[in-house]
Amino acid sequence: MRKRAELKGFDPGPLKALHERKSLGQHVFDNLKQAIIRGNIVPGEWLVESHIAQMLGISRTPVREAIHKLERERLIERQPRGGFTVLGLNRDDIEETFGIRGVLEGYAARLATVKHHPRELKVLEKKVEEFQECLNKKQMGSLPVINTEFHELLYALSKSPRLIHMINGLRDQIYRYREIILKDQKNAGISHADHMQMLKFMRKRDAEGVEKLVREHILRGQAVVLTNFGQK
Repeated sequence: MRKRAELKGFDPGPLKALHERKSLGQHVFDNLKQAIIRGNIVPGEWLVESHIAQMLGISRTPVREAIHKLERERLIERQPRGGFTVLGLNRDDIEETFGIRGVLEGYAARLATVKHHPRELKVLEKKVEEFQECLNKKQMGSLPVINTEFHELLYALSKSPRLIHMINGLRDQIYRYREIILKDQKNAGISHADHMQMLKFMRKRDAEGVEKLVREHILRGQAVVLTNFGQK
């Protein structure tokens, strides 16, 4: 029997005020998406419009809107007998995402190395220190957030809004992978060492060096994810 998602990671929030900010369907979509990305709704779980609507105390229309968006983003898959199941990751998804990341993020790091003002590196240094502190305390659950903040701050220094927008389009998928990579202390330590080396290259204005390192950093992450899924 298929397991139906209980929406543990879903927070319906103050639904009455939603019309002032976003549609109810968008709210349901955003929360379901985050629950899937963060693993609160796991691959293989079954989503049914009527079940979700009943649990949230809303009509099926906004739920249907959310479900269709999740399907378009390839987070869920329609089943022949009705309902949808949450999709897991596969080799093609992993390699495609990391390949795109290598190109975009490597180039963003190159631009950031050329364009940044020295004082702007202080926020990156602070994130490296925060990461080290959590690593020392073995607070592994905090690392994906700090890691994400480090990368976003670094790429913001590229001063390229269009490039940043393209990178942000992969943000949720990337976070899903970071949780896998950084749950292991050894992998987290390697990632931390890479970040410190990125800063060294940036201080020296070594654009070629930092771009190469970022691409290698991303490929190391890809190898961890593929190994984790037994697909290497």
